[in-house]
Amino acid sequence: MAHQTTSGSNTALLTGPGADNGVITAAGGNTATANRRALYLKLFSGEMFKGFQRNTIARDLVTKRTLKNGKSLQFIYTGRTTAEYHTPGNSILGNSDGAPPVAEKTITCDDLLISSAFVYELDETLAHYDLRGEISKKIGYALAENYDRKIFRAISKAARKASPITKANYLEPGGTQIRVGTAAQLSDAYNSANLINAFYDAAAALDEKGVSSEGRVGVLNPRQYYELIQAVGTNGLVNRDVQGGALQSGNGIIEIAGIKIFKSMNIPFFGKHGTIYGTTAGTTDANVASPGNVGSFVGDAMVDEHNTTENDYGQAAKFANTCGLIFQKEAAGVVEAIGPQVQVTSGDVSVIYQGDVILGRLAMGADYLNPAAAVELFAGTATAPAAFG
Repeated sequence: MAHQTTSGSNTALLTGPGADNGVITAAGGNTATANRRALYLKLFSGEMFKGFQRNTIARDLVTKRTLKNGKSLQFIYTGRTTAEYHTPGNSILGNSDGAPPVAEKTITCDDLLISSAFVYELDETLAHYDLRGEISKKIGYALAENYDRKIFRAISKAARKASPITKANYLEPGGTQIRVGTAAQLSDAYNSANLINAFYDAAAALDEKGVSSEGRVGVLNPRQYYELIQAVGTNGLVNRDVQGGALQSGNGIIEIAGIKIFKSMNIPFFGKHGTIYGTTAGTTDANVASPGNVGSFVGDAMVDEHNTTENDYGQAAKFANTCGLIFQKEAAGVVEAIGPQVQVTSGDVSVIYQGDVILGRLAMGADYLNPAAAVELFAGTATAPAAFG
C-alpha cells in the first residue's frame, strides 16, 4: 500500500533547502526553479561582496562619491587666501587680490567593468563543493583588483602634477616624488633603511605643503612591507615588548611618521603589479629571487590605459620606476555609478542553456584631486618619472 502525503495525493512534497519562506515544502507549493533557488542566489551575492571587500583597500583610503544621473562628477578645489590689515574708514568688500582662487576637477565614469562565468547545471549537481560560492569569490577578486589598480595609478598621476590652481601670483603646492636610496638600482626599493628615510621625507613634504595629517597612508609591495618588519630590531618601528608578536603575525608595522602602512599586490611596481624578480643587483632588476612556480598573475605586466575620452590611467612605461605610494585621502577621488553588484540569469534563458550566467559588475572612475596630498616613491633612476595625462 502506498504511503500518502498529508494532502491525500501520491505526490511527494519536495523539501527545498534553497527555498524562501517554505514555498516548496507547503502542500501544493510552487516548485518552479526560481522558487527552489531563491536563497541560493542570495548566498551567492553575499559571497561576491565578501570577495570584493577583502581584496579592496584603496576604495576607503581616498575620496569616494556616488554618481547619479550624469556621466561625471565635479570637485571644487579652493586655493589659499591671505590676511591683511584693515584701514580705518575703508569698506570691507573682500581681499584686494580676489583670493581665494578656485579651480575644478571633473572625474568621469569609465565603461562598465564586468566579470562573469557560466555555470552548467549538471556541473553543479555533480560537484561535491559549493561551485557558485567559489566562482563568486573569484568574480569579487577580479573586480576589486581592477578597482584598486585604477586608484593607485591615479595617485601616481597626482604625485607628478602641479596644482590645478593657476591664478597669477598664487602658486599652490603640487605633487611630490621621492627617490628611495641613492644608487641607480631597483633593489634600493627593498632596503628598509631607504624606505624609512623616504617615509620621513614624505611626511615632512606633506607637512610643508599644508596637507592634513589625518588619513595619511602608505602602500607598499609585500616584499617591502616584510623587509620593514624583519628589521624591527634595529629600525625602532615596533616596541620591543611586542617585537616577537609583530614578527610572527606579519602585522607589526603600524605607522612611520604618522603614516599608516598597507601592503598590496596592485600598486604600480616597476612597470608591473605587485613584484618583479631578479637575482643580479643592477639597473634592470630588483634583486629578489623568485620563489618558483609563480602564477602568471604574480608580477602581472601593466596594461596601457591611456584613454583621452575618459580618465587617463597612463601607459605601462610610465611606471617603470615607481615603487610605492604615500598619500592623504584628498589625493584622489572615485565616482561610482554602479557599486559592485551581481546579476544572474533565470527563466527561459536558464532552460535553453541548462545553466546560469553569473555576472559581477561595477561602474566607476578615478582620477587625482589634490596633487599636494600625493607622494610617489621611485628607484633605479636619478630622474623622477615624468608627468602624464
